[in-house]
Amino acid sequence: MKKLLIVLLFYFIPFSAISQSGCHVFGKIKFVEYGEDYKVKFVDYGEDLKVKYVSYGEKNVGKWKSVEYGEDYKIKVVRYGEDFNVKMVSYGEGCD
Repeated sequence: MKKLLIVLLFYFIPFSAISQSGCHVFGKIKFVEYGEDYKVKFVDYGEDLKVKYVSYGEKNVGKWKSVEYGEDYKIKVVRYGEDFNVKMVSYGEGCD
């Protein structure tokens, strides 16, 4: 029984790590060149997360406030090798 549990554990962990949608990334965001928490690619379609930049009220899914310090997450913008795709929107922010 223990062997079965270990095999199942190692089987499902990699798949859950690959399927990041970025829905949990909201709040105060600092854009960095290195030392990032996540790598994102900005796209026009095929997004995992729709983001709206805000001045306040950033504690909701899909709302980002750009800051220089006191960040919740550090984000690096990349062209490839991203953790998830982001689309900038004026309304309808969040995950589908």
